[in-house]
Amino acid sequence: MTAEALPAELRRALVQLARTPRLLVACDYDGTLAPIVEDPEKARPSPESVGALRSLAGLHETTTAVISGRALRDLAALSRLPAEVHLVGSHGSEFDVGFVHALDAEAKDLRRRLESTLDTLVADAEGVHLEVKPASIAVHVRRAPSDVAERVLNAVRTGPAVWDGVQVTEGKAVIELAVVQTDKGHALDVLRHQVGATAAVFLGDDVTDEKAFARLTGPDLGIHVGAGETLAGHRIDSASDVATVLAVLLEERRTWLYGEQATPIERLTMLANERSVALVTPDARVSWLCHPEPDSAAIFADLLGGPSAGVFSIKPERNGLPLGQRYLPGTMTVETRWSRLLVTDYLDHGTAPHRTDLMRVVSGSTTAKVEFAPRPEFGQVPVRLVVEDAGLRVVGTSEPIVLRAPGVRWRITSDGMHETATAVLEPGPDTPIVLELRCGSDDLSANPVPEPERRLRSGTYWSGWLGELTLPMVERDLVARSALTLRGLCHSESGSIMAAATTSLPEELGGVRNWDYRYCWLRDGALTAQSLVSLGSTAEAEAFLSWMHGVLSTLPGPERLHPLYTLRGTPLGPEAVIDTLPGYAGSRPVRVGNLANQQVQLDVFGPVVDLVAQLAKTRGTLTDADWAMVNAMAEAVARRWHEPDHGIWEERHAPRHNVYSKVMCWVTIDRALRLAETFGREHDPSWPALRDTIASDVLTNGWNEEVGAFTTAYDGTDLDAAALHIGLAGLIDPADERFQATVTAIEAELRSGSTVYRYRRDDGLPGGEGGFHLCAAWMIEAYLLTGRRTEAEELFAQLVDCAGPTGLLPEEYDPIAERSLGNHPQAYSHLGLVRCAQLLSG
Repeated sequence: MTAEALPAELRRALVQLARTPRLLVACDYDGTLAPIVEDPEKARPSPESVGALRSLAGLHETTTAVISGRALRDLAALSRLPAEVHLVGSHGSEFDVGFVHALDAEAKDLRRRLESTLDTLVADAEGVHLEVKPASIAVHVRRAPSDVAERVLNAVRTGPAVWDGVQVTEGKAVIELAVVQTDKGHALDVLRHQVGATAAVFLGDDVTDEKAFARLTGPDLGIHVGAGETLAGHRIDSASDVATVLAVLLEERRTWLYGEQATPIERLTMLANERSVALVTPDARVSWLCHPEPDSAAIFADLLGGPSAGVFSIKPERNGLPLGQRYLPGTMTVETRWSRLLVTDYLDHGTAPHRTDLMRVVSGSTTAKVEFAPRPEFGQVPVRLVVEDAGLRVVGTSEPIVLRAPGVRWRITSDGMHETATAVLEPGPDTPIVLELRCGSDDLSANPVPEPERRLRSGTYWSGWLGELTLPMVERDLVARSALTLRGLCHSESGSIMAAATTSLPEELGGVRNWDYRYCWLRDGALTAQSLVSLGSTAEAEAFLSWMHGVLSTLPGPERLHPLYTLRGTPLGPEAVIDTLPGYAGSRPVRVGNLANQQVQLDVFGPVVDLVAQLAKTRGTLTDADWAMVNAMAEAVARRWHEPDHGIWEERHAPRHNVYSKVMCWVTIDRALRLAETFGREHDPSWPALRDTIASDVLTNGWNEEVGAFTTAYDGTDLDAAALHIGLAGLIDPADERFQATVTAIEAELRSGSTVYRYRRDDGLPGGEGGFHLCAAWMIEAYLLTGRRTEAEELFAQLVDCAGPTGLLPEEYDPIAERSLGNHPQAYSHLGLVRCAQLLSG
């Protein structure tokens, strides 16, 4: 039997079961793992089933076991199962490891009486034999004539089976009498408890297996083999089908645990249109798209869960690796090229609000295979696809979704929960095929604007915006791509700015440091807007500050600000885990939301006020609304600067007196005073003294004589790259020996080859992380401020080398494994690159 031949409901149940954190896979032996044969001593297990069990046992957090009525010794000798598979014999009274029942004197005496009585009872019974086990005796009647079998069974049932202390288990042509509590359900419970299984599957064919089926609850799965009444929720025909079930479970479990071969993060390319973002792999798979907002649930989450989590792929029918991928210069339009096939992708700019239109244009002179597998809500809801003349309609979603593809002949398949559409396209050299995914619309009619015009319109928007910028001479093209990326992370309808386009791309492969960065952090948004102002574009800063005013209008004052908000400016809901997704390269959990939303981060005022100062200087005016916000933030700092906080890195432990946070409080007051002086505004007369007080506090308590540097916080000796801001922000003269010593100490402690780590301390989370591109950018600036241009240029060259083929940077880099890590593309990384290129050009 093939996987497709399994009942759809069973396939769906196996997919769900495979995604449990700790899985127990258990089955019977005779009639399940091995077919029923006339001679029980010749019952050999299916090699395919044995291979699948062994492979399952080798997976992380996965335990396999065979629970049989046979004696453990006989089961081991006959099955020859590998040591990785646990064996339980005698219906649960014999375990291969641990918790073996030790018989007391009374039980041993009872067993001797049973053996003597049963020997006498079956002495003259043709075809009946006894199987003596350590804690039980089984009476087998399979080879006996039916009248003899019935006579013997009745004699056992009315005789020793009713003795005190005897446990009775009846099966097909067998009755077993045990002197300890024994049944397969109890054995399953013991195994479950020992391994801490969060779900179990049990496969069996005999009436004795019903006791195991009766213990299954919640996410557990029971599969009965063969005919007959059963408590199991699912049924397959024969032992040969067991191998198929185990193979499907193995494949789903392996994919969920470890992911399929993951595309290197830096090789992912972003599409954007000011409202939506999507990620495309180097072979033209759309592996990430959320709707209706970039911080909504994903429609395609292949990036975090493999194809079963949603994918939209196009490739040559005769597969081959692509020759390359590139952005069309100055745009967010992406081309992926094979020798005779070209796929062009972009997000349309001319759509109505709350719509996401992904355009995919297939051209060339060879056939192409398309797979369209939308999985809305991270694959949590069933999906049906309805074929119509003009394309496909996605049924079962809260938001309407259609794929316009007139003339394409689709084949629909199902995995039991979701449907997938595949087709073969035949584009001509002059007749490209256009696929239009329309999210937020049920309209399959033709767009009145021809596709080439829409492509030109989208491209012209980006290139026109880029043409107005003032780009540095150093790495000019890469800076242009960084600027476009930062602009692509801006949400034009609200004015907010995403920290990154994704959630849960790991800071360590296989680790738990997987966070959701699709929201607007006040700090990240302000720094991104500052970067774009420095390049000559002020619209994003204006929009971001307008968004800030909107958020503040719902609060009594800035002291109540959260560190981050949704793109629409509302507070985040609770952080949640999507435990059905295996994560990028098996890195779990996949998180939605962010607990940092509840933290105290006193540094956030500094970047916002600094942005107001930079924007006001650029446009030559300071608005009343912006000045009122600056005043309110300065007042908040005056009241709270002396308090501990969680800091820029959002560590999930007790707050500290972080040096970076104190420096940003100083920046808030310093920039407020500069604004007042420049634009003739009245300010609180206490501000000058407050600025000096904060500076003195930082210089006194932040400096550690033992370390010879400014440290992370007042209470420790650990170093932090963020402490470089004591010089970068201007609180201390970069020529000061203390700053120069701090740069050297951080370099020695935190720089590793081409990157710089945030810190090396224990932050309360398991596992490690890579170096941060932003921290490398700070180090480059610190090198320049301290007269070390050669080191600055060398480190910048290494930073540039970390960019992917299309110029994008994620959050982190592992210099040992030489791989990128973290969410992608990351605003911090790109604004850091822009800043360094500007300084090196200057």
